Amino acid sequence: MIKNNIDDSSSASCEDLDDLMKSEFNGRIVRKDSTKQLKEGANVPVYVLEYLLGMYCSSAEDEQINEGMKNVKKILTENYIRPDEAEKAKSLIREKGTYKIIDKVSVKLNQKKDIYEASLSNLGVKDAVVPNNIVKNNEKLLSGGIWCIISLSYFYEEGQ
Repeated sequence: MIKNNIDDSSSASCEDLDDLMKSEFNGRIVRKDSTKQLKEGANVPVYVLEYLLGMYCSSAEDEQINEGMKNVKKILTENYIRPDEAEKAKSLIREKGTYKIIDKVSVKLNQKKDIYEASLSNLGVKDAVVPNNIVKNNEKLLSGGIWCIISLSYFYEEGQ
């Protein structure tokens, strides 16, 4: 038989544990209820939301969490590419020259051109040139694709 021995001193030690975790794992603790609130609005994997929440909402203060939630919602609104808005996003990249997006990226080596090319799932781009050093520093890009926050630049050369 298991006996539950929770009392007021245990409650205090839980708060101490929470404080210790927040100090030791700053930026890596996420409230699951926050993830659920955001998941309803964007079709991104939970770990992407948890990453953003860890960056902006890793705090015990409700005011900081609320401000962080606003930042995360803004980032998702401005940078997450929905497949039905791909052409709008491509136009933004062209008009601004450079634009940051959140999308699933997979990279392949194009042997004929001797360059790495990325496929961006939601954006619908299949031949974005990727610098060698990016692939070298992020080999997981070659393993079927990962979700990324990336800056894309538009480059057009006549005759290509």
